[in-house]
Amino acid sequence: MTYRAYRTTNWGFILDIMNSQFHCRLTTVIFWLAVPALASAQGTFVAHLVAPSSGEQRHLTNIRQLTDGGENAEAYFSADGRRLIFQSSRDGRTCDQQYIMNTDGTNVHRVSNGHGKTTCGYFMDGDRRIFFASSSAVDTACTPRPDPSKGYVWRLDPYDIYTANPNGSNLKRLTNYGIYTAEGVLSPDGKQIVFTSLKDGDLDIYTMNVDGTNVKQLTHAVGYDGGPWWSPDGKKIVYRAFHPTDPRDLADYKSLLAERLVRPNKMDLWIMNADGSNQRQITHLGGASFGPSWTPDGRRIVFSSNYHTDPKLGNFDVFLVNPDGSGLEQITTNATFDGFPMFSPNGKQLVWASNRLVKNQHETNVFIADWRN
Repeated sequence: MTYRAYRTTNWGFILDIMNSQFHCRLTTVIFWLAVPALASAQGTFVAHLVAPSSGEQRHLTNIRQLTDGGENAEAYFSADGRRLIFQSSRDGRTCDQQYIMNTDGTNVHRVSNGHGKTTCGYFMDGDRRIFFASSSAVDTACTPRPDPSKGYVWRLDPYDIYTANPNGSNLKRLTNYGIYTAEGVLSPDGKQIVFTSLKDGDLDIYTMNVDGTNVKQLTHAVGYDGGPWWSPDGKKIVYRAFHPTDPRDLADYKSLLAERLVRPNKMDLWIMNADGSNQRQITHLGGASFGPSWTPDGRRIVFSSNYHTDPKLGNFDVFLVNPDGSGLEQITTNATFDGFPMFSPNGKQLVWASNRLVKNQHETNVFIADWRN
């Protein structure tokens, strides 16, 4: 999923998710035609050092802004730690496409075909392939944002998951559900993908082989189970979940789901074994916590949350927590949105998306910092 930050009239930030889904039809033959990698019009931007917010020096040094302009988020490292795949609405686009850049912000180029929405890109096959979710097979246009009268909700767009070469060529389809299927992450051994899908009527977590076969459902509770991420040893999966128990919350969840919407106000972190067993909640923060991933040594989990502030302000920060829920530690302190954190494979860098230092509304950028233990 794509969390996007928008400024409100009081300069708070409101998150809006773009969910990408690919549902390919024979009538959309153009979708199957590989689009050569295109340089970004913003390629003249030079990454530069920025000052940390108060207290961030404890763990973050040499903070660099890698992008400038548009909405740039969900940047994830390649296996060799040299590149990032991310989604962006740059170049005048109204919804996200997939881009790759070096970790110093150079060589930015688009790898998706420019149609529909895309989200949740990831490297695979020793960085020789990528996969991401897209909606272009269902609709080549950008779907409208949700009706604001419904409050703070995310749209569940009709994504399916595809693979391609890092230059966008040799596009292949992995799923064919025509309904929200995204949030994919590769297993450490490179053999499986864990993902979230609405294919069976609720938002649940699944695994499949990298060729799309052997699909297994891992979660079954009513509610939103999503954002799964493998532990470095491949034995566990961390994820965020909202399981409504109050009758009013449950009715609201089901009503919105019927309209392909979800209200993400209450989410906590959970962990399960890789086969779906031993599911347990590890945080009880009471806010919206999302985007969990592991430190490379598997000892801690990094994620973003707004539990510590008024949710109307849109102030999300990056936190660390132990897998048993203890040792909660705040990493970022900027009074805007900081989310989608991921450590480099060697643990020496942290990348995340932030609204700090924005020049315009509807702007989010990718930042990277050296990590200090």
